Amino acid sequence: MARNLARAGFDVRAWNRSREKAAPLADDGVALCDTPAEAVEGATVIVTMLSDGAAVLDVAQGALPAATDGATWLQMSTIGIGATQRCIELAKRHGLRFVDAPVLGTKALAEQGTLVVLSSGPDELREPLEPIFDAVGQRTMWVGEAGTATRLKLALNAWVLTLVEGTAETLALAEGLAWTRRSCSTPLRAVRWTCPTCS
Repeated sequence: MARNLARAGFDVRAWNRSREKAAPLADDGVALCDTPAEAVEGATVIVTMLSDGAAVLDVAQGALPAATDGATWLQMSTIGIGATQRCIELAKRHGLRFVDAPVLGTKALAEQGTLVVLSSGPDELREPLEPIFDAVGQRTMWVGEAGTATRLKLALNAWVLTLVEGTAETLALAEGLAWTRRSCSTPLRAVRWTCPTCS
């Protein structure tokens, strides 16, 4: 995401807990920082994309005191309802505007800049943030006040898990009923099921 923002012409500074993982970003003009505070100092938009709520809150507490008053905190990690609410409160405490914007997509889609952004926050930030969202995603959905996007993301995650689990259970049931699976050689990787009695 940082690489795509830099390629779109944004002045990007980045901090990562493992600096060696961020090092390749320098090739795309991203300035690497030694601390989160250094990364956010003077920025008009702060983006967090970390593994979980605890990580986001830990990093934010060290970084946000260095943030410019009135800057926008764009929280794009999937961190749950409780952590998102704590981020909202933390943003208010530091005089920041907060946008809750978790994304849908895989690492490959992030690299391609084709994520789906679920965004929620102040309406007046839609237009200013549009170029940022366009740099990292192929579609942005504004869904209400801050915190709403996280709730939608959790519901969508549950839907995906249900599909995966349901498919796995169906395959297990079919195999348990003595059906055998043979993968086709077609590009779509279709699956044929063969009845042992009829074949």
